[in-house]
Amino acid sequence: MPVVAAVALCDDLDRPRRVLAGRRSAPPRLAGGWEFPGGKVEEGEDPAHAAVREAQEELGVRVLLGGRVGGEWPLAAPWQMWLWWAVLEPGQDDPRPLEDHDELRWLGRHELGQVAWLEHDLPIVRHLATLLHP
Repeated sequence: MPVVAAVALCDDLDRPRRVLAGRRSAPPRLAGGWEFPGGKVEEGEDPAHAAVREAQEELGVRVLLGGRVGGEWPLAAPWQMWLWWAVLEPGQDDPRPLEDHDELRWLGRHELGQVAWLEHDLPIVRHLATLLHP
């Protein structure tokens, strides 16, 4: 199955309290929906490497990956998402919406419902809500 590799960029890998969400600006059918930064794994590319690459391309930051969040999350057929916890490498500036996003927001457990998530991300968001600390 084709894979989208994404990051749940958080404030602390050991005790995450908030995650970064991006509002899509393209393509038109997804514009305005919120998601976790990520993108397609290229042929022959390691999915974890793709998650790091996509964070650099979409947010302009280098990240350190933690463990995977859940398993294979179904997206629009035939795609699935693999999501990793991630934190900024030391010395990085704040993430910026560089590619496919027009806004970024840090969200705590009780703020996750305040944005309009893309439909296929909702099960992931519900799962993350149980993992974030107050």
